[in-house]
Amino acid sequence: MADLARRLPDNAPGPFFVDAGCIDCDTCNWLAPAVFDGAPAGGGHSRVHRQPGDAAARLRAEMALLACPVGAIGTEQKHDLAAARAAFPERVAGEVYHLGYHAEASFGAASYLLRRPGGNVLVDSPRFTAPVVDALERLGGVALMLLTHCDDVADHARFRAHFGCARVLHEADVAHGTRDVEIKLAGEAPVALGPGLLAIPVPGHTRGSACLLADETFLFTGDHAAWSPERGHIYAFRDACWHDWQELRRSMARLAGHRFEWILPGHGRRCHFPAARMRAELQRCLDWMAAA
Repeated sequence: MADLARRLPDNAPGPFFVDAGCIDCDTCNWLAPAVFDGAPAGGGHSRVHRQPGDAAARLRAEMALLACPVGAIGTEQKHDLAAARAAFPERVAGEVYHLGYHAEASFGAASYLLRRPGGNVLVDSPRFTAPVVDALERLGGVALMLLTHCDDVADHARFRAHFGCARVLHEADVAHGTRDVEIKLAGEAPVALGPGLLAIPVPGHTRGSACLLADETFLFTGDHAAWSPERGHIYAFRDACWHDWQELRRSMARLAGHRFEWILPGHGRRCHFPAARMRAELQRCLDWMAAA
C-alpha cells in the first residue's frame, strides 16, 4: 500500500499520489497517461501530473493503482476499487487480454492472455493473486505459458502448480528457478507450439529472449521490441541490452521476415499497424539500430 507520508513532492495536489517506493517501471504512465507521467529532469520515478478530471480518467488511475508492481500509487481517502478490478483482464484486440497486476520481480512488465480454442496461452507472469487467478479461471484456464526471457518469469511456478500449464522458455535463459520448465527452446529456429503459434528466438536483450507470434497477427515481444512515442518508431532497449546489441540487431532483422500487425511488449508501448506498414516500421527500427 502506498504511504501518504512518503508522497513525492512533484505530484499534482489532489487525491491520487505516487510515493517514494516507485521504481519507475512506466506501468502507470501508459495505463493512465492522462494522470501519470515520468518526473521531469530524470527524476527516476513517476508522478501524478494531473488529477483525474472525470470518471473515465479516475477508472484508469485506479487500474494503474492495481497494476503497480510495488504498491506505490495511493489515494488520500479509501476508494472503492471494484470497477477497476472488474476492468482486468482488459481486452486489447481479438482474444488478447492485458492481465494487469504487474509483478515487482519482472520490474513491472506487462503480461497477456491469449484465448484459443485449443487452450489458452499466458505470456509472461503477472502477480499470482486472487483477482488474476479468478479471471483466468473464468476465461478458461491456462494450457501453455510462454516466458519471453529470464527477467519476466515472476510467479511462473505458482501458475504452473495451479493450472497445470506447460511452460516454455529458451534453454539459454534457464536458471535455477526455471530449470524444471516443461519445454525448452534451443537455437534460433522458430518452433511451432500449436496451430498458428510460433515461438521465435530473438537473442540480444538476453541470450535466450524469444517472441511469440499468434496467427500472423499478434507478436508478443517481452523486452525485445516496443513502440517509442518519443522517437516515433519501433525500437529496442539500447541501454537495457543485457546480452549483445549486435545480436539483437540480427534478431530484429530476422523478425522482419515474419508477418504481424501488433507488437505487444512487456515493457514499453504497444503498436498496431497493417502488416505492410509494420514491415516499413521495422525497417525504420533497423535503420535506427544501425546508427545507435
